[in-house]
Parts: sequence; C-alpha cells; structure tokens
Amino acid sequence: MSWKFDEKSPIYAQIAQHIKMQIISQEIKSGEQLPTVRELAEIAGVNPNTMQRAFSELEREGMVYAQRTSGRFVTDDKELIVQKRNELAELELKNFVDNMTKIGFSIKEILSVLNTYITEEKLG
Repeated sequence: MSWKFDEKSPIYAQIAQHIKMQIISQEIKSGEQLPTVRELAEIAGVNPNTMQRAFSELEREGMVYAQRTSGRFVTDDKELIVQKRNELAELELKNFVDNMTKIGFSIKEILSVLNTYITEEKLG
C-alpha cells in the first residue's frame, strides 16, 4: 500500500520526515538495518531515486549511515536521536502556539486549554 503524500513539500522530504519519526519514536531502533532503497520505494509507491534522495537527506542529518556491502542502518548515536526528538517537539509546540494565537488565544488561555485537554485525555 502506497504512503500518502501532500503537495506542501517535496516527496523525498516527506519520506525522510516519516522515517525520522519512526526512528525518534523507536518504531525503528538504533542500529537496526533499514530495508533497501528498492524495497522501501515499492512500499511507499515512489521512484527509487526519490527514496535514495530521502536516504541521502537522512544520512546528511546523521540519522542513518551506509555500510558499503551491508546496507543502511539507524544511527547508534542516542544523543542525536534525543536532540532530533526535542527539535521536533519544539517545532510542534511553536506551530501549536502560533496557530492558537492566530485564532485569538492568549498564552494564559492556551495553557488553560492545554491543561484541560491533557487532564481530560488522562481521565478519558
């Protein structure tokens, strides 16, 4: 089954983000071998060149590394994974706060709404 992509950003960037999210969430573990470019391209329903570009992006960020004859692996650098996780969390929070202030919420109101939501989710 093909992955779903939007028109907002390049497909390779969306693929890289998807794989990064799997690494950050520990769905794919540190040191784990990734499927080949062709295998993942087939799963995602994209051209292998697009998948290769996504892998290149992940390598550039240090999230994965290639071993010539063995394939690609997730980094063993747990500190990097934590750093990327924190960066992603900060970006999500910034987007949330920006959107809430755009619709007229003050910081105090945002904190109240968020606290209520979290409390209800824990109890619900």
